[in-house]
Amino acid sequence: MSHTALGMWSKLCRRWDLKTVLTGSSAMRSKQTLTIRLGLPGIIDQEINPHVDKWEEEGMFPAHKIFKVLGNAGFLGVSKPVEYGGLGLDFSYSLAVAEELGNIDCGGIPMAIGVQSDMATPALARFGSDELKKEFLQPSIAGDLVACLGVSEVGAGSDVASIKTKAVRDGDEYVITGGKMWTTSGAQADWMCLLANTSEGLPHKNKSLICLPMNLPGVHVARKIDKIGMKSSDTAEVFFDDVRVPCKNVIGQEGMGFTYQMLQFQEERLWGVANILTMMERVIQETIGYTRQRKIFGLPVLYHQTVHFRLAELQTEVELLRALLHQATALYIRGNDVTKMASMAKLKAGRLARELGDSCLQYWGGMGFTSDVLVSRFYRDSRLMSIGAGADEVMLSIICKYMDTLPRK
Repeated sequence: MSHTALGMWSKLCRRWDLKTVLTGSSAMRSKQTLTIRLGLPGIIDQEINPHVDKWEEEGMFPAHKIFKVLGNAGFLGVSKPVEYGGLGLDFSYSLAVAEELGNIDCGGIPMAIGVQSDMATPALARFGSDELKKEFLQPSIAGDLVACLGVSEVGAGSDVASIKTKAVRDGDEYVITGGKMWTTSGAQADWMCLLANTSEGLPHKNKSLICLPMNLPGVHVARKIDKIGMKSSDTAEVFFDDVRVPCKNVIGQEGMGFTYQMLQFQEERLWGVANILTMMERVIQETIGYTRQRKIFGLPVLYHQTVHFRLAELQTEVELLRALLHQATALYIRGNDVTKMASMAKLKAGRLARELGDSCLQYWGGMGFTSDVLVSRFYRDSRLMSIGAGADEVMLSIICKYMDTLPRK
């Protein structure tokens, strides 16, 4: 991050009482104001949105170029340690950035940015060695390296404990075999935060997170996956054929990878909720604008009670979800376990996005069935919210676990 960007952040952050800023929605709104003053909308309007249609058609955006712009402005390490180029702020500032990134005209690019800033790097920042942080975290914050997260596999998506990729110790190295599926930014990434089995123990205690350079011999990006949505974000299938990586590349303690990944999931799920909130609001507002001028049976579509009542219901649901997100965030940055609340928020966000996208698209009529409007892109992109980072059914199981309602074994 440039000294100018750091100075801007420092000057603005001193205006807020960071001891009391984390108490609720007003605090989050203040952080949103801060991101606006720092020029994130300018980056979105000038560097990203003019090119989104082209990148959607091509199935990839230039991650290195865009991440460098964001890194120079300080947006890839908002809650990361200052000594590695971050801003040292709490996680609520990252969520304020996530909400602002919802103004990008697609879901794929914000998702890739979130992987870089708040999904592939939290465990490294919290538990990694100084050497690993300097090699992988610092250049990722600066936007010099593109990161990806290697957790899901063909037979192990939401069921993380069932992954088969192995890292077998051979002297001072691990030999890695296996593969990862649905890897965001996998076709462009410089390194992967890889979850692999490093022993034959219990499935929750035999895994480790490993920093894996993607240019090592034996790493094969097999294909770029064609998806129904999130098209501007490349998603890859990656195979590992006897890849050798130093044992020192393990993040934290060997065997703690599953636990570290579950902690990363808390932030990943909250980030995803924050990001999709803004897009949901945009879809509602664009639908209001369209139905106000589009007439049917002599009246604007909006004037029919079923339409404006439905939009009012959807806006109410969005605000309720925002309140849940802000409550969970306030608790999280005070050190509380918010697994249940984060799961609730993600569950609700996924279901509301599907409901909202379907309802609003209906009011656009034939235009909603084209690729020319934001609502149709949202309809496609937002479907991932109920699948990625833990499917709805997994979120329900987690919530039931905390409610102590799961069947006894």
